[in-house]
Amino acid sequence: MNVRIETYGCAVNQSDSEIMAGLLSQAGFSISTDADADILIINTCTVKTPTENKIIKLLKGLTGKKVIVTGCMPAANPSFSDDFPEFSFIGTNVQDIVAAVECTASGGRFVKISKIAKRFWYPEIARGNFMIGAPSEKVCTAKIRKNPVVEIVQISEGCLGGCAYCLTKSARGDLISYPLEKIVSDIKGAVSTGAKEIWLTSQDTGAYGKDIGGSLPHLIRAVCEIEGDFRVRVGMMNPNHVLGFPDDLIKAYKNEKLYKFLHLPVQSGDDGVLSAMGRKYKAEDFARIVKRFRAEISGVTISTDVICGLPGEDDKAFENTLELIRRTMPDVMNISRFWPRAGTKAAGMKQHPGRVTKARSRRMNEIFKEIALENNKKWIGWQGEAFVCEANEGNYNFTARNFAYKPILLKSRDDLFGRRINVRIKGATFYDFRGAVV
Repeated sequence: MNVRIETYGCAVNQSDSEIMAGLLSQAGFSISTDADADILIINTCTVKTPTENKIIKLLKGLTGKKVIVTGCMPAANPSFSDDFPEFSFIGTNVQDIVAAVECTASGGRFVKISKIAKRFWYPEIARGNFMIGAPSEKVCTAKIRKNPVVEIVQISEGCLGGCAYCLTKSARGDLISYPLEKIVSDIKGAVSTGAKEIWLTSQDTGAYGKDIGGSLPHLIRAVCEIEGDFRVRVGMMNPNHVLGFPDDLIKAYKNEKLYKFLHLPVQSGDDGVLSAMGRKYKAEDFARIVKRFRAEISGVTISTDVICGLPGEDDKAFENTLELIRRTMPDVMNISRFWPRAGTKAAGMKQHPGRVTKARSRRMNEIFKEIALENNKKWIGWQGEAFVCEANEGNYNFTARNFAYKPILLKSRDDLFGRRINVRIKGATFYDFRGAVV
């Protein structure tokens, strides 16, 4: 029987899909890319309203098919399964995917959605048979990598935050860090089977270990001690955690196996808005961290996130955010309009008109593109080693990443995928680079 998995959202969701694929393959099912596969798994994301609306529209068009809905949407709101009584549902409890597929394949309906935020479980829901689920470690388990040279390793589940605008906490729960020894063992196995790029990911990598007496810098050092030819990309970490170990983190980042890529979401440059968001740092904390990393890690790429139009963000607060971005000049930015998420504190606040959030996000994008292009032009003429991690359609048929995780597009008749090569950057856009093999 063929099973297709369609994934929305972040690297954590991508990893969940790879684990589900591995478990299903191990159980004898075939993983397919065919739209007409026997069973379709939709792994959902609940971060943004437009994405959620897109998924709902997709599901409404799948009536009559055998569908299993997984991921953050049902995990954050188990009653979501009531809206589609013909489909099976699990949450982020990926260990139950084999049972869900077996039940669905035989014509049944499987509904098992775990709620792990406070270690309690939702009661039986109105339609379908709801069964108690439990969290499981997502390391040292079967998986099928979507990219054969990139291993996504989840180092924890959940977070320590309580952001006013976010539903992910409802889906993923409180922090549960996985044992360092298992993470290291998982990566050793991945490297032995051809992985050359390791992504350490979670809802907040900076929180890693705070529940088990560990820390992110200690984990990074342990991973970099693994023998083999590979590089490590560390995922998003919130500034308040970095403030607790700046020296140790910078020391860890100086290891040659680590990509010089720091994803540090600021969300706003106004302290009043940050407080309303429930963020646990000030705008100047972000600026100090960026300044310190740039002083000590040559060529480091700074990536950040900004939300435009949170309720209560007046014109002055938005200008403060623009000023912070101009001053810190991040290389990568994820810019989002604020969307109220039902069940969050921010959803109950007085909302800005849509035209305001749209105008602010447009202005932020314009300013960021100017900054990013200015940053990227400084790389023209750079020459050095890069790892070819993607094969693309179109004229530039490969993407390579250098030590700072810069995306360099290449043209080649040779198969460069999975190789380390010397490249020269010849041109730049605000988003990526054009290069040549040398």
